[in-house]
Amino acid sequence: MSTALRPELLPTADELIALRAVAAGLRRPDAIVRGGRVLAVHTGEFLERDVVVSGRHIAAITPVGRFDADVVVDAVGRHVVPTYIDAHLHIEYTMLTPGELARLSIPRGTTTVLTDADCLANVSGVAGLDFMLETTTPLRIFEQITPVTPVSPSLERGGAIIPDAVVRDRLRAPATVSLGESNPYDMSPEATHRFRDALAAGKRITGHTARMSDEALWGYLAAGVSDDHNAATADEAIERVRLGAMITVMAGSMNDNTVPLFADLEKITPCLGHMCFCADDKHALDLSTEGHIDHHVRRAIAAGIDPAQAYRMATWQPALYYRLDHLVGALTPGRLADLQVIDDLAEALPSLVMVGGEVVARDGRALFDNDDAVPSWVLQTMNVPEAPPAGELAVHATGTVAHVRAMQMYDGYFKREITAALPVVDEHVVTDPAQDVLKIAVIDRHHGDGLAGVGFVRGFGLTSGALAVTTNCTNMNIVAVGASDSDILFAVERLRDHGGGFVAVAGGRELAAVPLPVGGAMANAPWEQTAARLATAHEVARGMGCRIPSPFMILSFVGLGGVPELGLTERGLIDVSSQTLIDVLLAPDAHAPLCRCGHSSSSAPAGRGAQAPIEEGPRS
Repeated sequence: MSTALRPELLPTADELIALRAVAAGLRRPDAIVRGGRVLAVHTGEFLERDVVVSGRHIAAITPVGRFDADVVVDAVGRHVVPTYIDAHLHIEYTMLTPGELARLSIPRGTTTVLTDADCLANVSGVAGLDFMLETTTPLRIFEQITPVTPVSPSLERGGAIIPDAVVRDRLRAPATVSLGESNPYDMSPEATHRFRDALAAGKRITGHTARMSDEALWGYLAAGVSDDHNAATADEAIERVRLGAMITVMAGSMNDNTVPLFADLEKITPCLGHMCFCADDKHALDLSTEGHIDHHVRRAIAAGIDPAQAYRMATWQPALYYRLDHLVGALTPGRLADLQVIDDLAEALPSLVMVGGEVVARDGRALFDNDDAVPSWVLQTMNVPEAPPAGELAVHATGTVAHVRAMQMYDGYFKREITAALPVVDEHVVTDPAQDVLKIAVIDRHHGDGLAGVGFVRGFGLTSGALAVTTNCTNMNIVAVGASDSDILFAVERLRDHGGGFVAVAGGRELAAVPLPVGGAMANAPWEQTAARLATAHEVARGMGCRIPSPFMILSFVGLGGVPELGLTERGLIDVSSQTLIDVLLAPDAHAPLCRCGHSSSSAPAGRGAQAPIEEGPRS
């Protein structure tokens, strides 16, 4: 199998003949973008030029008026730049199928995405991976192949299983740009062999450092991991860039790292040439109101970064780093004619978008339809019993008060381990909304037995009711947070009836729902409808006392076992650093869990096992 990236996007021999003839003035171009200030990404200059197009590709960049064509786009007084590249995205967490994402994001200038389809991989295996790479729309999708499915076989059952041999084979596939992000705490020989195979295939290794430092970070990067989208401070970015890692600046629905990273421009400037942008996990509502990669560019320019550099970070730098620069990322001869005309550089929104030499969007509106078929098998992924066993949610204890390990949410999906004292009623530990400690459960939706892992969490602020989703990262089980077991069980029933999605319930009533029947993760509806439903669900959650922005997205990540300090699967509570299952309930003589150094949490610093103060939710 060829290791060349997407050779079908390169000019054919006939196209090369045409490109050379057009550039030499021997053949009439198919189109010209006339007289705009064209960004030369290699020098950082904006030059008044014509972009001369032959078929799908750029034939030449010439002085204004050198050639003529039947199709001429007037760009005089405006800027012409490459279209944006999202360097790391889980399309499923946009809540949209690839075709609907195209309708939303291409008019905003993002036409190429590098995607890790770990969600649908866990639901439908290899067929899920393939589904997430296919669209008839102009969106260009490259694969960051999910390293292992399920992520932690000893800690979770998940849904589908993808053999390691399949991953290794796909590393050599022409649509694959990198090995996808992996659990940074996985030091197994199997993980090491995957890293080695990626390096041998000439592919990058996408990183997820979980904001580690020192030995933990060094051990992860030593495997060949070469980028990171978790760096959230200038110091973290500088540390990683000094070690050779590309910083993929994340701005999603749970974290916007453009704010802290660009706050001290003088400090971060040495890193700018080794940065690109990604949304990672960003839902349809935020994409439609805040933006996709156009958001990063606006934030960068507003922070004082030179506009040419901001646009290079969104185009050429990711293309160069991920070895796509022979196809996209620059307006130069032989590259695909993927470009956008922008009136105001600081606004970063195009008035025209061209992909492969065809105008596909104007003034924020897609000029194409989403005609992608959704097969029936991806609409039938909820295997939940008619009556989920209530006993699966019980935490048994004696006495009147029990001490439990709980998760304190902060900075999006990061979690500190805390100790909570909760009431015991009829030998069952119950929640205490007064101190904002709620029950959280990850409930199987793949095997039909309702197996559930239970924990406790602080930060959601619900005073009653429950929120639940079918998008638990990464095994795509149900995860619900609620003030009572009855609310959680009712939420599970509603999710089953919707075929997956998000719900908010209270008192035996469904207050809001966002159906996501495609794999239990994506809507089978226009993006406009999905975004509107999510806006309603957010408003309902606020009315229930929830203080977290994007609560359904963050709920999807509470259980993630690759982010400190605790995780949760259908098998139980996880100590992230040791990657082992641990008890929720603490022994009566051990009211505080041990911190990482082995001392009781009463002497540990806040955030490393100590009782942490209630926070006003994560920063978004």
